[in-house]
Amino acid sequence: MSDPELLLSNQLCFMIHRIDRALGARYRPLLAELGLTYPQYLAMLSLWEHERLTIGRLCELLALDTGTVSPLVKRLEGAGLVTRSRSDEDERTVFAELTPKGKALRKKAKSVPGAIASCAVSSKGEYDRLRETLEGLLERLVRDA
Repeated sequence: MSDPELLLSNQLCFMIHRIDRALGARYRPLLAELGLTYPQYLAMLSLWEHERLTIGRLCELLALDTGTVSPLVKRLEGAGLVTRSRSDEDERTVFAELTPKGKALRKKAKSVPGAIASCAVSSKGEYDRLRETLEGLLERLVRDA
């Protein structure tokens, strides 16, 4: 017989893993209509908010390293959604900037957050409480690491 603290079903990490997989399954068809993967969608959210970012700043916002973000941005460029350019002041600095096609995709993506929220929470209040709980959890995990 297992100890309760060692039961798979009692592990927070396993619950979070299952939630991540279930959310991914909900996002997949919505993002497929936009021609984006989930990481590309996150990058586009950042660019829709800022329009032009350095790769370094995009890495910070996404909490990812340049080895992950640079190829992601390159694929977005290949899809015609962003352009990459080097800084005139420092050629090591690369910018990602939305193209008109990338800006236009924002309108098509507006329904995604609501579609996800509608299957995850029942009200704005529940959304706000869940977001606050998750932010607190993340803050504690990062702070105590």
